[in-house]
Amino acid sequence: MTSPVADHSAPSDAIPPSESREKTPGVTREGVERYLQLLFGKPLAVVALSRLGGTPEETSIKGYGYGTPIRIDYEMEGNRHAVVLHTLSPGPFGHEHMADRAQVLLWEHPAFNRLDQHVRSLDVGGFTGPGGMISLGNVDELFLLTEYVEGEGYFLDLARLQNTGQLTELDLARADALADYLATIHKVRGPDPGLYLRHVRELVGHGECIMGIMDSYPLDLPFLTPLLEEIEHLCLKWRWRLKKLTHRLRQIHGDFHPWNILFKPGIDFRLLDRSRGEYGDPANDVSSLTLNYIFFSLQQTGRFEGALATLFHRFWDRYLEKSGDREIFDVIAPFYAFRGLVMASPVWYPTLPIVVRQKLFAFIRAVLEAERFDLALINQYCDHLP
Repeated sequence: MTSPVADHSAPSDAIPPSESREKTPGVTREGVERYLQLLFGKPLAVVALSRLGGTPEETSIKGYGYGTPIRIDYEMEGNRHAVVLHTLSPGPFGHEHMADRAQVLLWEHPAFNRLDQHVRSLDVGGFTGPGGMISLGNVDELFLLTEYVEGEGYFLDLARLQNTGQLTELDLARADALADYLATIHKVRGPDPGLYLRHVRELVGHGECIMGIMDSYPLDLPFLTPLLEEIEHLCLKWRWRLKKLTHRLRQIHGDFHPWNILFKPGIDFRLLDRSRGEYGDPANDVSSLTLNYIFFSLQQTGRFEGALATLFHRFWDRYLEKSGDREIFDVIAPFYAFRGLVMASPVWYPTLPIVVRQKLFAFIRAVLEAERFDLALINQYCDHLP
């Protein structure tokens, strides 16, 4: 972020939060003084705070901005100095979440200082409340501390069914519980249609999603290149098809697969590792879970059948009953493609039998080529080889 020409209006003791789209966190003289004294380790006095870039009217031709820089004038050891405080506003272009904005600022702090003739970054910090500011400039990595919960991964249930084929009443009850849970959280509508556009864009282009997973495939498998290219082109068509469906934006988990679901004895469960935003298409969660019923069944017999197929249909019947979302069949294909690419990957599943990989690729191509996903055609999809 560059520093625009300074606003020469009269300085004030405080810069309140803006009411415009370019929100600036509340900044006070006292809070800035405390922060700078901790940063520099010396007593100092803030003389003035002033916005940079002119009044909103003067900069309206710009049309859109990512933040409102604030010039800070201060005196330390008898000398006057000036620094600029930059913020990043919520908005589209990948800046919707606080973590998105933190990513940009954490990157800029060392990057500014590695380029000749670039304005130097003195620190990167955070706001902790009205007037509160802390330094993060010396942080090498961030960490997350969570509670510990007891439970066994749901994948163990699926692995048992793969080995034994013996379905129990608890298996059915757990599928019902998962369906009920997703139907409940998916009732919560998202706040901003732009988040749906981002969700669909990231499904295709994010490093953790379709293109990133395809780029992780080994380069020494050249026979896969034409197939992956074809899948990518099909996914791009789906992106344009889904973009208009912003009414589907709902609260989601984002990575609802059996390794992130911990069951206690019975049907009580806890979830791990919510990912890639709070809102998206419900098809994300439903595909993440249900493709695993297919995946484990293919490893068992090479077909979609038996106890795992029963659980698959049990979950779908319950979810559709509770959610009423029949439109999901019109949109789920690229979400299944993403999960299928993970499962077929020799990086993620190096020991997977080649026949299972082939069936997963067949499934991916088939669902992407179909106009609408059909629950009755799973085996046909898996046999849809080129």
